[in-house]
Amino acid sequence: MDNMFIESKSKFNLEETVLKLTEAVSKSDWKLIHTHDLQQLMHKNGLEVLPAKVMEICAPSFAFKLLSSDEERVYSNMMPCRLSVYEKANGETYVSRMNIEQFASQMGGVVQEVMQIAFRGAEGFINQVVE
Repeated sequence: MDNMFIESKSKFNLEETVLKLTEAVSKSDWKLIHTHDLQQLMHKNGLEVLPAKVMEICAPSFAFKLLSSDEERVYSNMMPCRLSVYEKANGETYVSRMNIEQFASQMGGVVQEVMQIAFRGAEGFINQVVE
């Protein structure tokens, strides 16, 4: 399971990492659907955690390939792609994501093709902020 999730240390603090990822996505064919502030959500429920934000990003052209076929729609629960940006107790900021390329390789076909391209696209954004 360790290789199903990837964690990389950011060169920036949390807010700057989220900002730079947002800018990178906006300059592409991808869309930022929503950013969830998990620290804020926990605080509203009386719980305190270190900052953590989950960014939902989507490439409509890739999503269309899965959503336009009844056989592939079952995989829509993997959409949109999610990037987690969070701080750890050491004060450093990290970006994590699921290794959807590896996961989809077990399925083959259109799913593997789409998820491989999506993974590589998201990695392009992430590579702009990680060490």
